[in-house]
Amino acid sequence: MRYLPPVLVGVLLAGTLSSCTGGGEPDKIGLGRVVRADVIETVEAPATVSARATATMRSPAEGAIRRVHVGDGDRVEAGDVLAVVDSPSAREQLDQARQADRQASGGGAVPAGIDLSSFQRRTDRTAKDGFDTARGVAAKIPDLRQRALVLAGITKAEGEYRTAAASARAAVARLNAGLGSIGTTISSITAAQRVQTRAAVRAAERAVQGLTIKAPFDGVASLGGPAGGPSGLGNLAGQLPQQLRAQAGASLGGAAKDAASIAPGAPVSSGDAVVTVTDVSRLTLTADVDETDILQVEEGVRADAEFDAVPGGSYTAEVTGVGATPKESNGGGVTYKVTLTLRGGTLDGGRKAPWPKPGMSAVVNLRVREERNVLSVPSAAIVSSGRESAVWAVVAGKARRRTVRLGAQGDTSVQVVDGLREGERVVVRGADSVEPGQDVGS
Repeated sequence: MRYLPPVLVGVLLAGTLSSCTGGGEPDKIGLGRVVRADVIETVEAPATVSARATATMRSPAEGAIRRVHVGDGDRVEAGDVLAVVDSPSAREQLDQARQADRQASGGGAVPAGIDLSSFQRRTDRTAKDGFDTARGVAAKIPDLRQRALVLAGITKAEGEYRTAAASARAAVARLNAGLGSIGTTISSITAAQRVQTRAAVRAAERAVQGLTIKAPFDGVASLGGPAGGPSGLGNLAGQLPQQLRAQAGASLGGAAKDAASIAPGAPVSSGDAVVTVTDVSRLTLTADVDETDILQVEEGVRADAEFDAVPGGSYTAEVTGVGATPKESNGGGVTYKVTLTLRGGTLDGGRKAPWPKPGMSAVVNLRVREERNVLSVPSAAIVSSGRESAVWAVVAGKARRRTVRLGAQGDTSVQVVDGLREGERVVVRGADSVEPGQDVGS
């Protein structure tokens, strides 16, 4: 759809439009002049407001809410304590991980009298299966940021294990060749196993530290939050090897929680939402632009936005990104995602408009083409025939068909690139009913 500012429309019509008597039908024929004006071509698209960032802070382990430090709508700063979860199971896992690490460091991880080559191969297979399973589970984490963190932890632990396991295999080979001692070989195998036990300790420590939930950035707090993923996804944490289970538990997601369920003593499961923090310092608009218009949209294009929630309000915005991934619209066509940074707005009368909230719907008019001080006529003057555009010019009071080449096309006026001269009179009302040579007045 095309758009021209109301003030410009009024000036244009006042300066160009006049009624006349033509063919005995004064109410059907109207004349105007070719004038210079600003023509703005726009593309209209539905849009939704998004916050700069939103993070749902989840319980890292099963337990109960011990303390809540914020309420709905409270402003928080990065690092502020939002809530504290009490989890005996998380602390028990940390104790168990530390005990297993102490046993491995004491050299008691390899049974006496066992075939060291076979033992190392079984250890390698177990580790490989564990890492493969961990990656499969991590791939199902819905939160992209958390998924990346878990995958990074898996990659780091796997790399450390690979290095230690290579040393262990080399030690076993030297022992079998009669070049090494059994003590050195067992130490190498134990070092490889300690990679896993140390990872388990680190993950368990992070889980315990995570029981004190802190704000990741400045924003507005809301108790509870959405579900972290498909039903039952949180149970996948049990498939992880012990050294990564605690790290991924909170990332896999859990049940949705409302504000009423976040209170001291309330139970929570691993991954349940506790507090959501939203950074509203900068808002963006996500618009769905039709495939027939998307090629006209590029970064830097300015736009006007209107919200159902702000009657009479007009906001400005600027395109910061144009997506390349198509999405099927409800009508069966294709749309593309366009991101805009939202600026301030004004109300009727010039008063400052209120700042919208994330999730609100809007309509944006993207100014894909702006031509200043160009020859133009009202849109109603254009008569289209196939790919050809024409107007009825007035010559000695008679209608003469004139082919024209158009530029920017607004809702109420269009740019005429070729075919007319400034000041010429043209039919601007009733053009579809005019006949060649018809008397239309002067």
